[in-house]
Amino acid sequence: MKMQVAEIAKAVQAVNAEQAWPDVNVTGVAFDSRKLQAGDLFIPLMGANDGHQYIQSAIEHGAVATLWASDHADDVPEDLPVIMVADTLTALQQLGQYYLQKINPKVVAVTGSNGKTTTKDMIASVLGTQFNVTKTHANFNNQIGVPVTLLSMEPNTEVVVVEMGMDHFGELDFLSRLVQPDVAVITMIGEAHIEFFGTRDRIADAKMEIVHGLKEDGTFIFNGDEPLLQERAKEVSQHQRTFGLDDTNTLAGSDITTSRAQTQFKTSLWPDNTYTIPMMGAYNVNNALAALLVADTFHIRPAAAQQAIASFVPTENRTEWLTGYRGEAILSDVYNSNPTAARRVLAAFAAVPTKGQRIAVLGDMLELGDQSDALHMSLASELDPATIASVYLNGEHMRALAEVLQEKYPAGAVHYYQTDQQPQLIADLTAAVGADDQILLKGSHGIHLEKVLTALEAAPEK
Repeated sequence: MKMQVAEIAKAVQAVNAEQAWPDVNVTGVAFDSRKLQAGDLFIPLMGANDGHQYIQSAIEHGAVATLWASDHADDVPEDLPVIMVADTLTALQQLGQYYLQKINPKVVAVTGSNGKTTTKDMIASVLGTQFNVTKTHANFNNQIGVPVTLLSMEPNTEVVVVEMGMDHFGELDFLSRLVQPDVAVITMIGEAHIEFFGTRDRIADAKMEIVHGLKEDGTFIFNGDEPLLQERAKEVSQHQRTFGLDDTNTLAGSDITTSRAQTQFKTSLWPDNTYTIPMMGAYNVNNALAALLVADTFHIRPAAAQQAIASFVPTENRTEWLTGYRGEAILSDVYNSNPTAARRVLAAFAAVPTKGQRIAVLGDMLELGDQSDALHMSLASELDPATIASVYLNGEHMRALAEVLQEKYPAGAVHYYQTDQQPQLIADLTAAVGADDQILLKGSHGIHLEKVLTALEAAPEK
């Protein structure tokens, strides 16, 4: 971005707009003074800490102006242009929307219980073959991150791909109306945030808020294999296109094969092409199908989209293959877990060829509320002794899954440990692992399976 202080003050309806603004150019925004770059506008936000108290740090890092809440008028910094507003977060959002309208790119908005960051990256990759594209950095997908994404656009941006997250009703409604997308994408409906919403139906209701700001001539792209979305899409008047594995979808995937490093598939619209994505897991095919539908909506050449899908670089791929000190293959995903993601990773893990045994190490999935035990038990559908030989479970809620698996697995194949018994889990697991084995580590960060990973990677002291 590049705007003068006076233009920013007008855009955010500064309460001190009568003053003579200096002729200063702003080239970016930052709400974290430590990450601020020379030329930035500082946005002091009110959260766990009061951002106003970091103004000196912002100045030292090169801030050329600052927003400032009017209820902090007694602490206005000297020798720095101050844009006084009633609320700094609201002003940030107003500024993001103003700049969006000024640059006037096409907007693609992406949400979903799982896969939205990967899908966002894939969409940006395919559209980047023909357009100047800006996309959400990392997972800046909330009421702060979305306007920051908008303000990161270069003046020549033709399409902006905006990831949108939520954990309460009304959040996607606000973000959708803020950006007014030309294309809205929902990847899938899972159980993430079910502790707040209670049911998948209510999660679907909340995700559908992404169409509230969709332009009248816009396009709604969603997972057509999901009945909850099919039902709600009937109330949407805009053009609709669907993706999924069922051949009734606008774009259907088939002939899926997967390995540790990549996944290949074919599609109904371009059946002669074989598509490759540089990620493990059949579940990533739906993300790719969503991106390919967006590409087709923007009239990207199929060959260009095929190449872009094959070479895209994911922002965040927490599921990564590592090697233990014995030579065993470790599929590590130890920083986040929910029932949908866990089932998908288990299915992908079970499909990857191995010379030895497959071993699953699963930690509690947190923040699932009253349904926690039932949702942990639901993982049993993806655990079969014919493909995953043994299971190590860690955490209070995993006890429910252990009880189900005892009836499904042979004696001695299911190992359960309470949260504070992880050291014993590590001792038992490391004693059982062989060089040809494959191990999956999946759990919420609060269970700290990274300690298990460390033990598998580090050779014991002699």
